[in-house]
Amino acid sequence: MARLGARRLRTGVAALAGTLIISAIVSAGCSPGPEPAAPPDPALTTSPQAPAATPTGPPTPTTSATAEGAAAALPAPGEPLFPGRRLVALYGHPGSVALGALGEQDLPAAVRRAQDVAAQYQALVPEKVLPTFEIIATVASESAGADGDYSNEADLEDLRPWVEAVGAAGGYVLLDLQPGRADFLTQAQRYADLLAQPHVGLALDPEWRLRPDQRHRKQVGSVDVEEVNRVATWLADFTRDRGLPQKVLMVHQFRLEMIKGRERLDSTRPELAVVLHADGFGPTEDKLKTWNRLLEGAPTDVQWGWKNFLDEDTPVLTPEQTVQIGPTSPVVVTYQ
Repeated sequence: MARLGARRLRTGVAALAGTLIISAIVSAGCSPGPEPAAPPDPALTTSPQAPAATPTGPPTPTTSATAEGAAAALPAPGEPLFPGRRLVALYGHPGSVALGALGEQDLPAAVRRAQDVAAQYQALVPEKVLPTFEIIATVASESAGADGDYSNEADLEDLRPWVEAVGAAGGYVLLDLQPGRADFLTQAQRYADLLAQPHVGLALDPEWRLRPDQRHRKQVGSVDVEEVNRVATWLADFTRDRGLPQKVLMVHQFRLEMIKGRERLDSTRPELAVVLHADGFGPTEDKLKTWNRLLEGAPTDVQWGWKNFLDEDTPVLTPEQTVQIGPTSPVVVTYQ
């Protein structure tokens, strides 16, 4: 596990935007647990709109190279992405050490690191393991900003080199949205040009979806399932109309109430592989309790994801332990 990197991370999203409100995972919204983790010092100067770290090493691949690499790893349009593949992802924002493992190094090194982590899993499972970037495209913000939505939207062209580089390496990308008071569909459509690439899917983070009277660091956000279903309909139609391979639509969750009406989640569109992602940190025993709560009463035909926090988990599960999580082994594993 040492190859995953030992550099101390500040906790995910909050370190950049000053918005950490992630509770200890045992709470899961339905049973007593420890007090929520305290937020780190929000006084930071880094901005998600700041230029990403300048890549060093080989040049950014061309779009044709990206398409060729991605095509070798993905199913044909109309065929399912899972089973047969797993995604193992570095999570974060390009150029920001504070936001997670992805931004701890420049672009070529991030590709190599993702490949290295994927290789650890490939040695354990028969499915094809794709090195993956989960890129925080819109970052929850403590301030309203000019548009008043408490979310900083990264420029599409700043993300493109990262999307294309991992695609050329035969990998996958999940664009992660933390919309604040905006809605998920509006933000997803902002990145339609990147989502038109065959190896790019979408991740929704309800923790950072605020209602009009809410603020980050004051409440844990949530989303009504109808809003998620509107994204699913749009993304499925988008995928169908462009003849693209099945796309991942992943929804993060560590409390049951974060997805209101979850039993009505639409997982029926063949253009999408819908993944529920257990996103929380803490002792392994508590994480597994939450995992089991999330499994109860979940919609049918969904896949499952799991997050390993390199600093906050005690201990961090090894790849061997992660793939053995039951009763269903996660098809998406992310590292923050």
